[in-house]
Amino acid sequence: MRAATLPLPAPSIPVSVRIGAFCALWASAFSISKIALADCPPLLLLTMRFLLAGALMLGAVAISASPMRLTPRKVFIFAALGIANQAAYLGLSNIGLQSVSSGLAALIISANPVLTSLLAVPFLGENMSRRKAAGLLLGVLGVLFVVAHRLGGVVDHPIGIAFTVAALVSMVAGTVLFKKFAPEGELWVGTAVQSLAAGSALLPFALTFESVADIHPSWRLIVTLGYLVLFVSVLAYVLWFHLLTVSGATAASSYHFLMPPLGLLFGWVLLGERVAITDLVGIVPVAVGIYLVTHSEDRFNLKTETERREAYDEHQSCPMAPGLHHQHLGFPHRRHRHHGASEVV
Repeated sequence: MRAATLPLPAPSIPVSVRIGAFCALWASAFSISKIALADCPPLLLLTMRFLLAGALMLGAVAISASPMRLTPRKVFIFAALGIANQAAYLGLSNIGLQSVSSGLAALIISANPVLTSLLAVPFLGENMSRRKAAGLLLGVLGVLFVVAHRLGGVVDHPIGIAFTVAALVSMVAGTVLFKKFAPEGELWVGTAVQSLAAGSALLPFALTFESVADIHPSWRLIVTLGYLVLFVSVLAYVLWFHLLTVSGATAASSYHFLMPPLGLLFGWVLLGERVAITDLVGIVPVAVGIYLVTHSEDRFNLKTETERREAYDEHQSCPMAPGLHHQHLGFPHRRHRHHGASEVV
């Protein structure tokens, strides 16, 4: 089977811009999904979103001029990752969004770096320092503080909170599994396979537990579904897997510390959700904790990426320099169709 890769994100785009775009798109998904859920049941919404996104990305890679082999083993790995990263995570979170505010959902999911740091120690060999341990404790306490004050309200139901926490666990597991098992250099086609696998896995559950008759066609549903497909399932997920590829699991997950304020902001702007003082107070230990957990590693990974770029540029100016191969620099590559030379994408 032949597939292709597309050059996104471009090497010329600053890392800070890629991170900012990912965070804004990811955080907006909570509020946009809540709007779409008014016209469509959650599992049917996700099934349509995943299948449309997967088909769109496969169409994009089909017209790319750079072939790359996609083996059955890679298809199996990407499909399994898609079920964990998308089907389970978003299926549980969308069910939870029916009875919790989008801001609280964003805050709970923002604990991703904390749990990822814990799992990265035994499974990925990352270190656990006193600084990280203190950050983990602060992050957990911040989330528990906000959740405890939300439990007595009429907006956030304990069952919805439980589904959202389960979604968080699924996302953390998917993050660690992606970092450990995902094949390198096939970002677009890999994300497409993940989306198609997630949609296919959710389809029987959607048709069993929900009714197509409950879908209410409207311009609101079309616009929100289109946004979720193009900007979240395609662009945000490609950015997320790209950041996971060039960074450690803990460092990449650290970008989620921006999700609570952004999630609360989108919920306030788009849905008119109330932002309580306790929400703002709870954000502080979460942000400080995740900063302590990930700051030093994040800086290391960004520096490492910059150094790899500089090494590649030097290699381009001196093609015969020994030892500077693309796989050593840590970038996905493709074969030139005439000379078989590797090119950075």
